[in-house]
Amino acid sequence: MSMERIFNFSAGPSVLPLPVLEEAAAEMTNYKGTGMSVMEMSHRGKVYDGIFQETKADLKKAMNIPDTHEILFMAGGATMQFSAIPLNLIGKTGKADYALTGNFSTVAMKEAKKYGEINIACSSEDKNHTYIPEQKDIKVSPDASYFHYCSNNTIYGTEWKYIPETGDVPLVCDMSSNILSFPLDVSKFGIIYGGVQKNMAPAGAAVVIINKELAGHEHPLTPKLLSYKVMIESDSMNNTPPTYTLYMLGLVLKWLEKQGGVEAMAKLKAERSKYLYDVLDDSKMFIGCADKDARSDMNVTFRTTSAELDDKFIKEAKAAGFDTLKGHRAVGGMRASIYNAMPIEGTQKLAAFMREFEAKN
Repeated sequence: MSMERIFNFSAGPSVLPLPVLEEAAAEMTNYKGTGMSVMEMSHRGKVYDGIFQETKADLKKAMNIPDTHEILFMAGGATMQFSAIPLNLIGKTGKADYALTGNFSTVAMKEAKKYGEINIACSSEDKNHTYIPEQKDIKVSPDASYFHYCSNNTIYGTEWKYIPETGDVPLVCDMSSNILSFPLDVSKFGIIYGGVQKNMAPAGAAVVIINKELAGHEHPLTPKLLSYKVMIESDSMNNTPPTYTLYMLGLVLKWLEKQGGVEAMAKLKAERSKYLYDVLDDSKMFIGCADKDARSDMNVTFRTTSAELDDKFIKEAKAAGFDTLKGHRAVGGMRASIYNAMPIEGTQKLAAFMREFEAKN
């Protein structure tokens, strides 16, 4: 790592792999002899179509996506999908189930309420979202059109360690912050979606992986660009997609494959987060925010014994080259977001810095 690159622990937009940034920089003004940047290309042109189709194929391969499911690239990030999902799916029975385990699942639930009757299937709000409910505590409505949950809670630093069983009710999962970090059986899901700005690409798009059977039942007032049926039929090209973001996603997917794919990422994320959790478990000063069995490998949330000390830590950490460690205002304290592109030395060095800080203070 050259000195001008800091360790960026931002929750999103977040760190991208250095080789990807270097490749994009090298191709910035002239993509593979075309004499222009990818940013300048027509999304209908042959060269860009090649980039687009290859990115799609590489994502299909990386996540082992079955032919029953379609990959859509949509604008508006995950938050736009909070509206698109009920608009497209809730009409079946007029009802849906939501699991509330953090900020974004709650925001998604509030949005869905505009379009139908929402049942809170489970919630961790009683303990400020420090845990993940167990399967036995989930109340699935048999007549729900779908069941929605968020697999990793960036603000609270918790992660679902299992896939909820919902019987015949289609499973919809917001995987914005842990997609591509572990292998999973995509066929179990009706929809997997996520904003791309954490593990996949720069901000500006959402990836939606949808079982094609779920499309075509949207509310008549659904905006054209939020209709999954329209998006499937036009291969995400009904209007101009976020072309450069998707090109960058393509580069990230090629980098991911070189690293050994999602299996390698799963090993790495456990190893990378362990450096920080070991400090928290040994420390008398640092306190982890999430219950041990619900800890996220992507977002490590912690605090010290006082707000003053938290501020001092964040300030000194920044001076030492560890950036964006301030926790979300809902939780306070600190948060280290350690997505796929965070080099392992980032958490090794942060862990060493934390031990040093504790010894001094």
